[in-house]
Amino acid sequence: QVQLVESGGGLVQPGGSLRLSCAASGNMFSIYVMGWYRQALGKQRELVVSIARGGRTNYADSVKGRFTISRDNAKNTVYLQMNSLKPEDTAVYYCNGLRYSNNVRYDYWGQGTQVTVSS
Repeated sequence: QVQLVESGGGLVQPGGSLRLSCAASGNMFSIYVMGWYRQALGKQRELVVSIARGGRTNYADSVKGRFTISRDNAKNTVYLQMNSLKPEDTAVYYCNGLRYSNNVRYDYWGQGTQVTVSS
């Protein structure tokens, strides 16, 4: 099992910055990809960015150049640095851990952290 706990959300003005953290525990050896998803009110959950075990990243077009994912393997923590925030970035942000076993996908989710971008 894998447990994920997010922190760092809050209220920020447009153009501001926030850093989200995702602390992971459990059988992290089995996790192939870590990522951040978000879900705005009334919308589907969408991928923001992911980082694979080898370091390859995949950013949504809407956040390229503004958001940066990083990880500290020693602390089993993944970070999301969000700069130049826009009102449309307002959403609940979820940390995700992904593993595969016998070609079956398993997703692990944190509880989510609210990010609100508003003046």
